Amino acid sequence: MDFKSLFKLRGELSKSQSLILGLVGLVLLVVVWWIMAEAFSIKRPIVDGYNTELPSSLDRSPENLARIDSIVRADSIAMDNATEFETVYPLLPRPDKVVQSFSPLISKDGLWRNTWKSIWLNLQGYLWAILISIPLGFIIGLYPMFRGLFSLQVQGMRYLPLTALIGTFIIWFGIYDQMKVAFLAFGIIVYLLPVVAQRVKEVDDVYTKTVFTLGASNWQMIKSVYIPSVMSKVMDDIRVLTAISWTYIIIAELINKSDGIGGLIWTKERLGQIDRVFAILLVIIVIGFIQDRIFVFLDKRLIPYKQNPALVPGIKESQYGIYTILFFLFLTVLLGAIFNLSAISWGFILPVILISALVIIFFGEWKIFKSKTAHA
Repeated sequence: MDFKSLFKLRGELSKSQSLILGLVGLVLLVVVWWIMAEAFSIKRPIVDGYNTELPSSLDRSPENLARIDSIVRADSIAMDNATEFETVYPLLPRPDKVVQSFSPLISKDGLWRNTWKSIWLNLQGYLWAILISIPLGFIIGLYPMFRGLFSLQVQGMRYLPLTALIGTFIIWFGIYDQMKVAFLAFGIIVYLLPVVAQRVKEVDDVYTKTVFTLGASNWQMIKSVYIPSVMSKVMDDIRVLTAISWTYIIIAELINKSDGIGGLIWTKERLGQIDRVFAILLVIIVIGFIQDRIFVFLDKRLIPYKQNPALVPGIKESQYGIYTILFFLFLTVLLGAIFNLSAISWGFILPVILISALVIIFFGEWKIFKSKTAHA
């Protein structure tokens, strides 16, 4: 390994260097985490018959206060005379304790059920935000009248303290899933809508002048210039909003903490089960990483000219499958909002359609792989 190249300004890493440095960084993170956990650990005496529950302090009668005092005194004497101690981690759990906590999270706390609930809420919020932000962003960015009417309001939305609006959303939508989806969608819209309008403005004039010279109509210009140019950049912006979306969905789930990852985190924090809290946070990180990879895949397949100007065999098949899945996801969200229908209402139809779309995508990917290996 050439160590000088590692310190070159804006230098590139080879695949082997990226793999080795990534593994070293992961090991360093675990080691530092472990050391800090041990540094913040405390020794707790092991006492037989230690009473962790005291009588209610709301009862201020002399008999109850005397009972509390006697229990505390007895426990204090027992702890002072303890000869055995155990190490506990009240602030930062060890990595191995976090891994071990997955078993009770899955078996007792319904981790996968709560995770799926949060993913579905997150997905609904994303879809609503995209449905609203992209058309409105194009209208504001393309037409001067709408830009003059609404650009100031759209830019001002960025400075809204969204967490302060939770009470307003509860008044409007209640405390159930509808409020959580609306809050998340609004949280994404306030960032995505100004970005889409700005991306329209950033389209290079050379492209618009070229198609105008060729006699293109306004719709042809929008279809062949603005939509491809804007969407190629908006996909990257949507990827950035993934982290923000999980922040907002956790905040929203703290209201009516019946299910979802946010409610589960709050419950575990109140119980002092900090190891399970960290385990749930790791799940969120993994989900965010998977979402990011999905957006990268969609960017490559739906906007292929960003990486390769030539149309590779198999791209069309992959696009058909992706568009089918996106269409039925949007349809499910719309029907759920209008007619209060859930994905379960589709019966076996929706799974069959999704499986068929995935088969088409895999077929397209196989053709792309064969094309690349043939030209390698």
